[in-house]
Amino acid sequence: MVPVISVFNNKGGVGKTTYLFHVAHLLAKKGKRILMVDLDSQCNLSSYCLKDEQLSEAWEETGNSMYRVVEPIYRGLGDFRELAPMQFNTQYPTLFLAPGDIALSNFEDRLGDSWNAARGGSEPDIRVQSAIHRYIRWASKNVNADAVFVDLGPNLGALNRAVLGSSDYFIVPMSPDLFSIRGTENLGNKMLNWNDGWVQCQEAWKARGTVDIDIPKGAPKFLGYVKQQHNIRNNQKGMTLGWQIFGNRVDGAIRENVVEKLQPRGQVFEWDGKDLNWHLGDIPNLHSLVPYSLEAKKPVFDCTGRDKLRGAHITKARKSASHYKGIIERLMHVI
Repeated sequence: MVPVISVFNNKGGVGKTTYLFHVAHLLAKKGKRILMVDLDSQCNLSSYCLKDEQLSEAWEETGNSMYRVVEPIYRGLGDFRELAPMQFNTQYPTLFLAPGDIALSNFEDRLGDSWNAARGGSEPDIRVQSAIHRYIRWASKNVNADAVFVDLGPNLGALNRAVLGSSDYFIVPMSPDLFSIRGTENLGNKMLNWNDGWVQCQEAWKARGTVDIDIPKGAPKFLGYVKQQHNIRNNQKGMTLGWQIFGNRVDGAIRENVVEKLQPRGQVFEWDGKDLNWHLGDIPNLHSLVPYSLEAKKPVFDCTGRDKLRGAHITKARKSASHYKGIIERLMHVI
């Protein structure tokens, strides 16, 4: 089975989209076939990958956005549409995108309204809840993916319940502030609550169902967390002041609120080796390089003078891929 990995934090502004974008490109450089699915209604990942006219085309009635995928289910007219993901960068022929859509918020309402009935075994409502899961499995086969990475919005709503329930693993990017720590407080408990609901869906359908529906297991494993927004300095481990203040608190919050909650259910990936834990790595603050990357629709490490970089910025951009090396090595264990 192709692993589905969601990148998620209940708090926004932690760099999850930038992280996912760069990791996906680096894995593609290693020859992996990677499908990215944008399920954040803000569509930041899609905006990173596509020009405005390409995104507009994806949103049209004949487009292939994630809303167009689930639109028949949202409107009660049928099952999900088998719309193929797109290639968007000729330099990365093994990288694919299922574009996001601001209209996904409409489908989220449908997911919220149908949850209780799905847990009772209602076939139409189970089809609603499992639609994204079933599409991702179809799309991964369509592009012959080695892995799927999903970008999620910063909330604990019905859409994220459906997507995380459909995932095999999830990664939590963390930024150096109190709000990021606070965002972990109800994450573990919420994941357990959602898992209970998905088990109810499965059991109810076993008792009542007459056809085979691929229902999510609802038990994604926590792969680990990434510390974002480090500065490259010669002080304590190159940390910004924020990480000097909050670094230890982040480690403790993750262990208490996520690992210790999910471990008894087997929803934590157990890394082998004494030196491997759930801290997957550190990503530095690349400051002014990210806007150039966004404008060029390419990773920072691919940006050059042609993308208006000058002097030391070119060297810094080229070397930025090295910051992801340890994270990529860890991910290769599950891909």
